[in-house]
Amino acid sequence: MKQLNIIILLLITPLLLSAQADSSNIKKFTLEEVIKLAKNQSPKALVAKHSFRANYWQWRSHKADFLPSLNLNGTLPNYNRSITKQFDSELGKDRFYHQNILSTDASLSIDQNIGFTGGKISLVSRLDRIDYLDENKSTFLSRPLIVRYDQPITGNNKLRWNKRIEPKKYEAAKRKYVVDMEEVSQSAVNKFFSLALAQQNLKISKMNYSNADTLYKISKGRYNIGTIAENELLQMELSLLNADVKLNDAIVSFEENKIKLRSFLGFNESVNIELIISDEIPEFEVDYKKALSQALENSPNITNFEIQLLEAEKRIAEERSQRGLNANLFAEVGLTKSSDNFSTVYVNPENQQNVKIGISLPILDWGRGRGRVKMAKSNLEMVKTEVEQSRVDFRQNILLDVMRFNLLDDQIRISAKADIIARNRYNVTKQRFLIGKINVLDLNISQKEKDEANTSYINILKQYWSEYYKLRMTTLYDFEKDMPIEYDLKKLID
Repeated sequence: MKQLNIIILLLITPLLLSAQADSSNIKKFTLEEVIKLAKNQSPKALVAKHSFRANYWQWRSHKADFLPSLNLNGTLPNYNRSITKQFDSELGKDRFYHQNILSTDASLSIDQNIGFTGGKISLVSRLDRIDYLDENKSTFLSRPLIVRYDQPITGNNKLRWNKRIEPKKYEAAKRKYVVDMEEVSQSAVNKFFSLALAQQNLKISKMNYSNADTLYKISKGRYNIGTIAENELLQMELSLLNADVKLNDAIVSFEENKIKLRSFLGFNESVNIELIISDEIPEFEVDYKKALSQALENSPNITNFEIQLLEAEKRIAEERSQRGLNANLFAEVGLTKSSDNFSTVYVNPENQQNVKIGISLPILDWGRGRGRVKMAKSNLEMVKTEVEQSRVDFRQNILLDVMRFNLLDDQIRISAKADIIARNRYNVTKQRFLIGKINVLDLNISQKEKDEANTSYINILKQYWSEYYKLRMTTLYDFEKDMPIEYDLKKLID
């Protein structure tokens, strides 16, 4: 007997330790805590963070276009061994020459774009060297200081358009980050209540199975003394089997939803989650006019509408610039000097000027340019129509969201009361069944209504919080605290 006890102890000890470890690692979370965790560490929140970072650096790149840039360019080296044709002034005709040269050059420039005109001004310093390898000699060309200006006389000014569009894109990106975080909150709400519902269904299924088992045993005793018919006993046995099936389904559903929430929050499989469902909801109603004004002021959709219109207008300007005369002015003034010795290449440099105007004018394009302009104009009108329709839909969706949310608090109170009534009715029905006052069918109906009332209550809680965070996501406004939703965006780019 002593050996048998030792064997049993050895067998059950690992199970006891495992159960103890699982229970010690249980993390209990409220809805607010799950939302906070999701915003801080969920993969979806990290994606939103990096998406904003990408938009931030795009904005920084745009700003850098209007700042001076220091550039170093060079060719180190350029070796050329070939036969080339050159004009011989003494013979008065072309001749072929063998050449074996090594050339290098380097330039340092400060460049500044001019947003108003779309041109670019540069300060350049350049040095060139050519080594004639067959003759074992070198020559140098220095340009110590050159002032260069490049200006499109006609055509589309991309810098000016970018100056109008890029700030709006960055503003939309900042608002989009807030939207993304509110979307994370809404996803957290949905996953929280999916697990909460599965958790509650598991609790109900365990209770129903225990009740069905107890009632089946009682029914067997009554059947043995002849107080109930065989069909009632069979009905109780069927109820027990059904309760067993539902319990197994509830276990699977609970584990599945727990895995989903755990993965969403970035936890590993060692974390065991248990949810705390609160009956409390904030007591306020959302005013439609306030919700609409906040949405129009804060939503990235409104900014995106403006960007779409500007992009369409930019397209027209681009097509017009390509259709007609294109002219570019290039002007350069500075100092230059050539010498066979590096020591004298910067001594007494000479003046240098270079002015060039290049033009391009399509004479006959069979209407392609005109057609592209017409297409761009049609696209602008289409965008205007789509934007206007989107604005109307946006306002209507705000109205519907506010109406749905404002009705839900009453539905929660009704559903909570129905849940209490259904539970009390089931307890009364169960007691009456135990004393033989009602049959099995009435008991089953009462149990079904109890389970449905409880499930309905949790679903309406889920709908309430989901609609609330949807409204926050659309308006970027916290109606509970009566203030705009803001994040410290500087922390995202550190």
